[in-house]
Amino acid sequence: MSPVRSKLVFLDIDGTYAVHGVVPPGHEDAVRRVRAAGHRVFLCTGRSKALLPTGILDVGFDGLVASAGCYVEVGGNLLMDRRFPGDLARRVVSLLVEHDAAFVLEAPEALYGPPGVDDRLRALLGPGGGQEQHGADDFLRALRMLEDLSEVSFAKVTYLAAAAPWTELLSSLGPRVGFVPSSIVEAHDFAGELYLVDVHKALGIELVQRHLAAERSDVIAFGDGINDLEMLEYAGVGVAIEGSDDRVMAVADAFARGPHVEGLVASFDDLGLYRTGHTRLDPDPGHIG
Repeated sequence: MSPVRSKLVFLDIDGTYAVHGVVPPGHEDAVRRVRAAGHRVFLCTGRSKALLPTGILDVGFDGLVASAGCYVEVGGNLLMDRRFPGDLARRVVSLLVEHDAAFVLEAPEALYGPPGVDDRLRALLGPGGGQEQHGADDFLRALRMLEDLSEVSFAKVTYLAAAAPWTELLSSLGPRVGFVPSSIVEAHDFAGELYLVDVHKALGIELVQRHLAAERSDVIAFGDGINDLEMLEYAGVGVAIEGSDDRVMAVADAFARGPHVEGLVASFDDLGLYRTGHTRLDPDPGHIG
C-alpha cells in the first residue's frame, strides 16, 4: 500500500487555535504531533504579522497566511505582500482622520497610527486584554506613531470610535474596500476593519498549495469567523468551530469544539493527522518559530 499524501493544515488564530491570543498547551502539543507525522501546519489569520500574539510562533509552523490573505510566507520565503494601492491608502487615512477615528494601519513589519492614538486605544480597550478581550497592549507593542501617514504602506486597517457609521465610510471609499465589524468592542457600526475586497484567506492558501505542488484536496482549514468563509469553502476539508456564525457552519464539512476545551486535539485525531507514514510534499525545510 502506498503512503498517504501529507496534508496542509491551516489554522485561524482567534477563536480557533487560541483564546484571545492565548494558545492552550494541548493545541501546541497537537501541532507538534501533526508536523511530526509528516504534515505541514500554517497559521492563517486576519491579524498582520506584526500583531501576532507574543510567542505564538514558538511551537514551530511551516508558514503563515496573515492580514487575511495579503501576506504569505512558507519556510521563511515570502510569497506575497499585498497592500492598499497608494491612492486608495491615502483616501482611507484622510477619511479616518476626518471622522476622528482611533485607527491603526496594519503592515507586516509594524502598525502605524497618528500621534495620540496610543492614549485613545488605552482608554477604549484598557491595557492588557488577558483572557477576556484584546487589550491596547496588543497594538501598542508594534505601534509607530507618525505625524504624516500619507505615504505609509499597509494591508488592512483597524479602527475604533469613528464619528460616522461604517456604511458611510464604505460609501466614500468605493467598491475596492470591504468592512468587517470589530471583534474587540461592541460598537460595531462605528468600529471595525477595512480590507481589500479582492483578497481573502483562500487566495493565500491557494498560493501556498501551488508553491508546494499540493492538491486542493490536500488542504484542511479550521476557522470560526466570517473572514474564514472563503477558506473553509476552498479547502478539501473545511472545519468550523462549534458556535460559529451560521454562515460559517453552513459551509463546513466538519466541526470542532472551541479552543477553551482544546477542541483541535480531538479534531486532528478524527482526521487522522497524528498517523505517521505520510509522504512529505515538495521539500521545504524552513519553518517559522
